[in-house]
Amino acid sequence: MATDHQNPATKQKQPVASNFKLVIYEQENFQGRCHELTEPCNNIQEADVAKVGSILVLCGPWVGYEQPGCKGEQYVFEKGEYPRWDAWTNSRRSDCIVAFRPIKVDSQEHKIVLYENPSFAGKKIEIIDDDVPSFHAHGYHEKVSSVRVQSGTWVGYQYPGYRGYQYLFEKGEFKECSEFGAVLPQIQSVRRIRDMQYHPRGAFQLST
Repeated sequence: MATDHQNPATKQKQPVASNFKLVIYEQENFQGRCHELTEPCNNIQEADVAKVGSILVLCGPWVGYEQPGCKGEQYVFEKGEYPRWDAWTNSRRSDCIVAFRPIKVDSQEHKIVLYENPSFAGKKIEIIDDDVPSFHAHGYHEKVSSVRVQSGTWVGYQYPGYRGYQYLFEKGEFKECSEFGAVLPQIQSVRRIRDMQYHPRGAFQLST
């Protein structure tokens, strides 16, 4: 596991609005009209953007939503290039994004507990400072109906290998799957979201 060597004062800084910048292009491969976001947008059509064809995240992370008002299917974006819709999702259900908001990452520690049943009951899997591409590989074969995020910001995925629907988990409690946007209590992989304030090259490198 990589170790980050940073000034303690830098670690304690809270992300501010100027730390976020995302550029929407109406066509694939960063073509056509573009629109820059530095703050939440509940409906891109109100900002005179016809559609989202590609996305460039200059400073993030961000979460996009399928429906206005930050509702519907979720898509997490970290620093990098997303030339077409299948670069940000493989759920195959929708290629539509109409709302965005920045994700504030204010902790370097990460701890999440996922429970089999609603209201934090049943079997559980606890994850501390790690990414888990397969719950099955760790011996957890149950559904996920409720979640406690004690620290850090996470994204959960419907299937192993970070595939399928995405669910953003910020610090707090989610007593049932509808509270984190899921129709079915199915999460099989999870990873940390780490802001470029702490990780200047982003949380991961895009393959070339």
